[in-house]
Amino acid sequence: MNSLIKIAFGGGCHWCTEAVFQSLIGVIKVEQGFIASTNENSSFSEAVIIHFDDTKIELKTLIKIHLQTHKSTSEHSMRKKYRSAVYVFSEDQKKEVTQIITKLQNDFNNQIITKVLEYCNFKPSENQFKNYFYNNPEKPFCKTYIDPKLKLLERQFSNHLALEKIKILTI
Repeated sequence: MNSLIKIAFGGGCHWCTEAVFQSLIGVIKVEQGFIASTNENSSFSEAVIIHFDDTKIELKTLIKIHLQTHKSTSEHSMRKKYRSAVYVFSEDQKKEVTQIITKLQNDFNNQIITKVLEYCNFKPSENQFKNYFYNNPEKPFCKTYIDPKLKLLERQFSNHLALEKIKILTI
């Protein structure tokens, strides 16, 4: 029996993050919008909720892809809007994600700043922005910001790409 799990990611523009995860085998659903956590992270920040089949793609792979497709090692002035985070739905998930990020640190030259945060609330994007890349692949924003992320996936994670989705692209 398949095991459907959910996890949430924030880091850059949610249009970009949505396109990255929509392009993967085992990702069943991507909800684009804004997520709030607790305390100093209680404001809403652009993010996506991923529903995935862990028999087809591992959580570690999703986290590795997330860390490599946004600026996970640098602070910048837009971090309130683009919080670098993995939002978790349980204490067990928090422990697992924290361990994965700690192990993945060896793959990076700089310190990973991505936080593991408790998921508290979600506001979906307006319908016109959902599935943004796959509805607008020729728009300048997509060419400039999303295409390079998908090219990285093609180079480093090709065995995880959903070819039926990627065929429409000119990567």
